[in-house]
Amino acid sequence: MKKTFNKTLIILLAVFLLLPLSVWAIDFGFVTNISTGFGNNASDDVNFDFKIDLWPRLSLLIGDNGDFLFSAGLTLGVDEEFFYVPEILHTEFSMRFGSSGIRVGRINYSDPLSFVAEGLFDGALFYHNSGIGVFQIGAWYTGFLYKKNANITMTDDDLMSFGTPLDYGDFFGTYFAPSRMIASLGWEHPSVAEVVNLRTAVVAQVDLTDSDSKFHSQYLIVKGGFPFSIFLIEFGGSFGMSQTINDDNEFNLAFAGEAGFFWLFPSEFNSRLSFIARIAGGKIENSVDAFVPITTKYYGFILKHKLSGLSVLSVNFSSRINQDLGTSVDFSYFIRNDLGTFKGYPVSPDSEGFFLGPEVSAQATWSPFSDLQLNLGGGLFIPALGNAGSKENINWRIELSATMSIF
Repeated sequence: MKKTFNKTLIILLAVFLLLPLSVWAIDFGFVTNISTGFGNNASDDVNFDFKIDLWPRLSLLIGDNGDFLFSAGLTLGVDEEFFYVPEILHTEFSMRFGSSGIRVGRINYSDPLSFVAEGLFDGALFYHNSGIGVFQIGAWYTGFLYKKNANITMTDDDLMSFGTPLDYGDFFGTYFAPSRMIASLGWEHPSVAEVVNLRTAVVAQVDLTDSDSKFHSQYLIVKGGFPFSIFLIEFGGSFGMSQTINDDNEFNLAFAGEAGFFWLFPSEFNSRLSFIARIAGGKIENSVDAFVPITTKYYGFILKHKLSGLSVLSVNFSSRINQDLGTSVDFSYFIRNDLGTFKGYPVSPDSEGFFLGPEVSAQATWSPFSDLQLNLGGGLFIPALGNAGSKENINWRIELSATMSIF
């Protein structure tokens, strides 16, 4: 009885002490997303999928300088068969100390180019604001993330694991992303010499999987932006090194880059026209291999492939018609940079062509209320306008989604 009383007293005392810090600072929220889509595949069969995402979140102020955020997710859906996936999402403790700060937990990170490493990772990031820019250093682990959202497909073993369906009878063997350690040292300045917005980073990745062949990689990344009135020009690039550790140890170099031109129209529709060229180098010779990013990011609405040995030329026009309605139209052309890295649709087995073909897509977003957003999008990919698989079928897809937020 005495032990029970002491425990109760301790709990009440803790609540009493924490109450002034938190009772007026707790924020709950809930987001629901319902999406469906249908389209054909390489064999021209029509596929249908449907899913519901439930995302509860909680945020809490800790004193004057701290914050805590927790968010989780549950996805229910049908894609040939019923599935459900639970997940811990953005969960972060952050604390500020004057011009410095630290973020710990499952936090967002993106490299300057956003196609080397981008997404949620488990780890910590320390940053410091100074008169010569913002410095940051971080380290993360990927092995506790859900594999489909982490999207790490650096090696053939990673790709095989990614494609293996989630099996709750073998949860630990089919749920998690490949085990890799990522570290980053970065610096950015919003206006060097009052001319250029400059971001740089050194990113390293260590393979901790149980594969017989290990793949380690390092990247030096630089990106600069040059604003001129209603125009913005951006250039960026990455120099990469990789080490494959197996019976035949290999050391390779790789290159990637992008250039973008953005034109913001001075009109009531808040329109923007952009052209972006992205190049992820292919295999040239024994010492120059295809560029391999840590996380896979897709640049097509239909054609979803890793940006490795691939170039994408994109034109986008977006417009905000009014406060509730926005539209965008994209045109992209895909080119492979060698004849071995890019595989699958629409490449024919004996193809020696480099041009995969164009993709056209459009999307409309309507927000009739502040907490409701409706999206309708569609697109098609046309391999006949390339020479790598000109006899393959046209792929098309239509998507509809609704997102409701409660805060």
